[in-house]
This record gives sequence, structure tokens and C-alpha cells, in this order.
Amino acid sequence: MSAPLVFLRRLALLAAAVPGIACAQDVLIRNATVHTATARGTLTASDVLVQGGVIRAIGPGLAAPAGVEVVDAGGRPLTPALFGGITDIGVEEISGEAATVDSAVKLEDQPQRPEFDVTLAYNPDSVLVPVARVEGIGFTALGANSGGGFIAGQGGVMRLDGSADPIGPRMLFVRLGAAGAELSGSSRAAQWMLLDQMVAEARGRVAADSPHALLTPAGRAVLARYLGGNGRIVVRVDRAADIRQLLRWAGREQVRVAIAGGAEAWRLAPQLAAAGVPVFVDALANLPASFDQIGATLENAARLHAAGVPVAFSQDGDASHNARKIRQLAGNAVAHGLPWEAALAGLTRVPAQAFGVADRIGSIAVGQQADLVLWEGDPLDVGHYAERMWLGGRAVPMRSRQTELRDRYLRGSTTPPAYRR
Repeated sequence: MSAPLVFLRRLALLAAAVPGIACAQDVLIRNATVHTATARGTLTASDVLVQGGVIRAIGPGLAAPAGVEVVDAGGRPLTPALFGGITDIGVEEISGEAATVDSAVKLEDQPQRPEFDVTLAYNPDSVLVPVARVEGIGFTALGANSGGGFIAGQGGVMRLDGSADPIGPRMLFVRLGAAGAELSGSSRAAQWMLLDQMVAEARGRVAADSPHALLTPAGRAVLARYLGGNGRIVVRVDRAADIRQLLRWAGREQVRVAIAGGAEAWRLAPQLAAAGVPVFVDALANLPASFDQIGATLENAARLHAAGVPVAFSQDGDASHNARKIRQLAGNAVAHGLPWEAALAGLTRVPAQAFGVADRIGSIAVGQQADLVLWEGDPLDVGHYAERMWLGGRAVPMRSRQTELRDRYLRGSTTPPAYRR
């Protein structure tokens, strides 16, 4: 049997071995330290009642309805399910194997394709999904990556509950600065030139049959939707000068933007706060990894928050396979001045608000989906771990490909004889 077929067979066996999320259940979580990620803050010795997958009541001494499972939290932290960052979870299996990566489109003719929608390739059975869930991660922003153009395409919020479809509005992903220079004539100035022409096309100021058109008819329609305020444009950008131009462009065109990366965003914190632009910070970025990141600092998140900027978290690099590190980002930001409650909000409420799904997820409040995590200790300290998790009120098995491999190779009676020493 060929190597690819062996790999596929092993993936199938793993999927069969790891059970899915248990059937919907009602549950009363009693005596928890409830971090609501709302204006109510943290509630000590409090209960959360879940019925029909929805939070129905929060408070001390709640009565348990007949037939409802009762879980004694013993005072341990209960949080909303965490945001995994902007990732390729579900559209990337092995980053080094092109056949398993669906996050970018590469077309020679008309490379700018805003109509590209990466959510259509999402695989809820990806082995990366349970790997993320074990770490308390319940949702992610599925992002489109640049392939042929600096306008990468669309993505959406995916709940990691086994469902196949995104929730909430789509978002459009764009790369500016050095990150998109090779895709736009090797000049950041050319990015604004091309972007202005695409805006003109989407607004009907350039004839659809123009030989110089950059967009397809479908691309014009999609871009026009975002220019009309329907959905957020997420811009991967780091340099302060580029962020300044982005704010001017967004104000002129009246579009809703968010920043991913933003290594030098702290330098424009007052302007970002005034414009209400959320920033998805990599709180471990503290070195000038490029000429766009000369001003990188571990205090980026704290300085932005102090100025009133909505701060959330996302990481550079292999964010999909290492989604668990998102807690380390938030904890690191706390160590450098960000208030603890603000860091938790950056993993829960803030991304949900930024992407238009805060009416369903991202906080512990009556009427919200019961996406909850019970922690063994401080959820922003990587020395602690998620003990139990519920998505839509359904218990999540705390198992993944990694735990299966761990258990397989541990010494003991459960280890297959072929692997024993």
C-alpha cells in the first residue's frame, strides 16, 4: 500500500476511534468561579443552568430541574469557550502537503478574487478540531491566505462543535505592507493604487467590460457588499505608517476594518480607539522580525487597551496546529500590563463582537449558546488545563489525535504488545 493511502487509512481509523460530541444534554454547573466576559465580571460560588443547549440562569443556589445532570465545579474557573485565533483549522491538515491545504487561491488571470470563500472547504472532521477543543477552544475565524493576490478572499467564524457551516457574516481578508508586497508589484504604494481601482470597479465607476478591470463580476459584487458595511475587512498589517493609511482609507470609504498582527499598532492607539478598530495582537511578537515590525513590543496589547482599543488575540506562524498557544499569548499580555479580565475578553467576547456573533457566543449570559469550559486552574496560565467542555450544552470528549498517541505509547497494559519494551 502506498504511503498516502496508509496515511489516509490511519486518519480514518483515528476518526472512528475518537467519538464525537455527546448528545445534547441539560446540565447545572454548581459552585463555579464564573468568568462571564460581560459587564457582570467574575461571579464567585455561582451556578450556571443549561437547558436545550442554551444558558437559562446564572446565580448562586440554583435549583436543579428533574433529570438535569449536576456538575460540582468546586470553585474552579468556568469561562466561555475560547477563540482560537485566525487559523486554517479545518482547511489545512498537513501544512507541508499541498493536497491538504485549501486556504489560498492561486490564479494567473485576475489574481484578486474577493469572491473566494475558504469556508466552502471546511472539514469538520479534521483531526485539528479535537486537538484545539482539548485546549478549551470552541471557535475560530477561518481565514483566507494570500495566494495570487493581496486580497486573499473570504472566511468566517466556525464553531468547533462538529457543524459544517460558519456562523455570522463573512469577513474579507487583505494583506498590506511587506506581507502583500510581492503580490502587488513589490510596492506598498501599488497596493493602494490597486485597491483604489478595485473600489472604483465595485462602486460602478469603471465599466465592467474594461480591458483593465481587476475584478470579475462576482468579485465586484462581493467587494461592494463590504464597502456597504456588510461584513468586516480583516487587514494583516504591522507598520504604523501602513496602519495610518488604512485608517484614512477606511474613513474615506466608510468600511469596517479590523487589524491582524499590528506589531506597531500601539503607536496609533488613540486613532484606532476613535475609529473603533479591533486589533488581533500576537502578544509574543517583541522582535523586529521584519522592517514592518521595528516597533514591536510585549506591551502592545496593554497600551492598546489602555487607550480604549478592543484587543483580541491571534498568532503568526503555524497557528492552526498550535492553536493551544493562544492562551500563552493572552497570559503573556497580562504579564506585560494587560488586565486579566481584558485578556480573557480578548479570547472570548471581543473576537465574537468583532465578527458579529456576540449574540450567540463569546460570553456567559442568559440566552447565549452554552459553549463553556471548566478549568483545573487559571485558564491564562499554560500550567493549567481544561477539565471539561460543553458546546451547545453537549459534553465534549477531551480526546484528540495527540492524546490517542500519548496513550498508545505509554507503558502499561493498554499499550499494544508490538510497542512494549
